[in-house]
Amino acid sequence: MSDDKICVGAIGGAYGVRGELRVKSFCAVPEDIETYRPLTSEDGARSFHLALVRPIKNGFAARIAEVSSKEEADALKGERLYAQRDQLPSLPDDEYYHADLIGIEVFDTGGVLLGTVKLVQDHGAGDLLEIQRPGSSETVLLPFTIAAVPTVDLGAGRIVADPPDGLF
Repeated sequence: MSDDKICVGAIGGAYGVRGELRVKSFCAVPEDIETYRPLTSEDGARSFHLALVRPIKNGFAARIAEVSSKEEADALKGERLYAQRDQLPSLPDDEYYHADLIGIEVFDTGGVLLGTVKLVQDHGAGDLLEIQRPGSSETVLLPFTIAAVPTVDLGAGRIVADPPDGLF
């Protein structure tokens, strides 16, 4: 994926029989996904002009002009939706797009490499950085809080963490 795109949502499949889709928004304000038109597939080969119809459980019912049947909607199940970075709002200094954190090396306050951010997870109680240990497939979940992660330097591609005792 290129650095000029950010994943803002995903298609969950058909909603009904007339071509509506279930869409999950990853935006801070979920309804904003509709304003970042056109959305694209990860490789940029497909373009989607998304129109939200109504809220549903865990997302929205939406329409895409090119989709007119349940079968066409089901064929898009799992498709991730990307917006151009310049379409998205600027973030305050202490907020980050998850895509910008993935792949960054994490060091402890003494300069020892703890691993690389593999994924950013949010289960409702706050973000967690899934950090893959160096030379291993083992991962550790680190709370993404000021106390546990005092420094994020995107320019240097480096995170400094002060993990709770016993975590690493």
